[in-house]
Amino acid sequence: MTDQQVYSPLTLRASGLSCGRSGLVLNENLDFSLTSGECLLLRGPNGTGKTTLLLTMAGIVAPLAGRFAPERPGDEMPLLHYCGHRNAIKPRLSVLENLGFWAELNGPTGLEPEAALAEVGLARLAGLDAGYLSAGQARRLALARLLVSLRPLWLLDEPTAALDAAGHGLVARLLDAHLAKGGLAIAATHDPISLPDRAPRVLQLEGIW
Repeated sequence: MTDQQVYSPLTLRASGLSCGRSGLVLNENLDFSLTSGECLLLRGPNGTGKTTLLLTMAGIVAPLAGRFAPERPGDEMPLLHYCGHRNAIKPRLSVLENLGFWAELNGPTGLEPEAALAEVGLARLAGLDAGYLSAGQARRLALARLLVSLRPLWLLDEPTAALDAAGHGLVARLLDAHLAKGGLAIAATHDPISLPDRAPRVLQLEGIW
């Protein structure tokens, strides 16, 4: 582990993984592996199972067949963050209160909430009720959750949704910093994501029709 790395070595393997919902198979026999410092982008048209695959890897939806498992020397910290396409924000709580809630729920092991808000460009809105945020600002607040609690694996569903060009750059910087610490990321996205220091891998999903 280098001075820059925060996370212990981690490998993720999917073997013969099939996923779907309500008995409908969306993808089957997926095989891939990912190691520390790597990012995998899930591509494919709407309805090809990108979100379902993320939910399966997060343990929220049971696989229909096969397995997806981490390989790491110890379980010293929780494994993952799942950041879905919904931002999970309480509109009557302030921006800072929302982030403080998530820090307490997931463990305040990363940045202080105020610092995380500054990192995503929301510092001046800390006291504002979150219900007044624009769609892009709400997405930035959701991304700030990744920063207040350390987890080696990020599972991201359309992380750049509703974001402007500056927001796309923010996502790329956050991902690049996370990977530099020895983290991993898997993101379902229609948007191109160019990382400053590394090229993401791509898994093209065609779905089963």
